[in-house]
Amino acid sequence: MQKRQAFTLVELLVVIAIIGILVGLLLPAVQAAREAARRMQCANNLKQIGLAIHNHESTYKFIPACEKDIPAASYPTPANPYGQRATYGTLFQILPYMEQGNLYKLFDSKRSYIDPFNMPPPYGTLSTAAFTTVQTYICPSTPDAPSDYGPYFQLLGFPPANFILPRTDYAPIKGLHSSLASCAGMPNQSTNNAMLGTDDSEKHFGIKFGEVSDGLSNTILIGEEAGRQKLYFRGKPLPGSTLLDGGLTLNSYYGDHNVARQLRGYAGSDINNPRLAGCSAINVFNENGLYSFHSGGIQVVMGDGSVQFLSENTSTTVFAGLITRNGGESVQIEQ
Repeated sequence: MQKRQAFTLVELLVVIAIIGILVGLLLPAVQAAREAARRMQCANNLKQIGLAIHNHESTYKFIPACEKDIPAASYPTPANPYGQRATYGTLFQILPYMEQGNLYKLFDSKRSYIDPFNMPPPYGTLSTAAFTTVQTYICPSTPDAPSDYGPYFQLLGFPPANFILPRTDYAPIKGLHSSLASCAGMPNQSTNNAMLGTDDSEKHFGIKFGEVSDGLSNTILIGEEAGRQKLYFRGKPLPGSTLLDGGLTLNSYYGDHNVARQLRGYAGSDINNPRLAGCSAINVFNENGLYSFHSGGIQVVMGDGSVQFLSENTSTTVFAGLITRNGGESVQIEQ
């Protein structure tokens, strides 16, 4: 009977090397497939947000403005002891059209979100169930991030406390900051003339679709500004882990009207000076710029409800033209 030979050490090492090479080839493909699925889910989130805004406009004949104050004369009694009259932002106002009507009803929408009537313990008595995460407002490509409003509320006179509010990766757009407007050859001034911006904080509920003279398909409604409260610069987190050391920012709660941004232009050349003004705008800095964790660009939902991918190499002139609703620009999304 012939003896069966065992594997030699060399043969075993060759097999292990081949398996390692195959795993090395397969892993990037698996990661790419997962990111493609996450990006598709993110696009679907934006699609749902766009449809909800359309349904709101169909019901009320105006788009829910990203930022306004409740007129002092119509604020309910008792008055807010902290004096705040800022309303909930766009993403809160469309909750009933996002299959989140029960969540919406837990709040008093006639009051500010910075009012004890609309806050859970220790600041108010509202049920903590009102502060569950709305998954449609989270891009699955984004790393976990904090959303603690306690430090901000302390500045307004509230007692110290951790105050975690459900975050969002999507930003309603108010308009252009002067740094970006000047790069696009526009007047060197900040504007509120994006689709969700308004210059009348007390009376103007929001614009009508008919007021978008640049065309709904040529104007951005909402875009990704992912990762907040953590600050990221060109794919890297800023050092630090608090507001004081510069590692975090505010405005991450989907109900906060301040999640809406006037988009800035950045130089994008130095992580130690991330706010340096320049003419780069996409995937540079997520403090006041559209930003994602997708490779090569960001996703936006346009005024007509379509979702588009904007390359981070999109020219400043085209990008600025897509933001304004009534600038008269003739621009097209670069493919």
